[in-house]
Amino acid sequence: MALVNAISGESDQQGPVTSASPSGDGGDGGGSPSASATADPATPAESVPLVIRVTGQPTTVVVRVADAQGKVLTNGQLDTGDTLQYDEAPLQVVATNGGSLQVTIYGELQARKPNGQRGQWFVGDQS
Repeated sequence: MALVNAISGESDQQGPVTSASPSGDGGDGGGSPSASATADPATPAESVPLVIRVTGQPTTVVVRVADAQGKVLTNGQLDTGDTLQYDEAPLQVVATNGGSLQVTIYGELQARKPNGQRGQWFVGDQS
């Protein structure tokens, strides 16, 4: 099946866009994330609520829906080069090492956090 997907360019993977699978799911049993599985070139970057790129050292990242249920979409270590994209909001993002991440919210690159310090971001509904 992997060979078929490699040839056709389609993937049966569901979840956030990533160049490598995050290791560990934190045992939350939260199921598959509702993030985009493919990058759509027709979608303007400003309309994508959240894109996370790991540009520094691997770090633990938690992304959850910021509502009463607080569904966890991602909970685990992301490695250098990993990219995740989420197509829903509102979201809360926490990273053990905020300086390792490049965070873009609705097409706007966020200020870099100090290396080695916890980073937090909030993605609101775009109205």
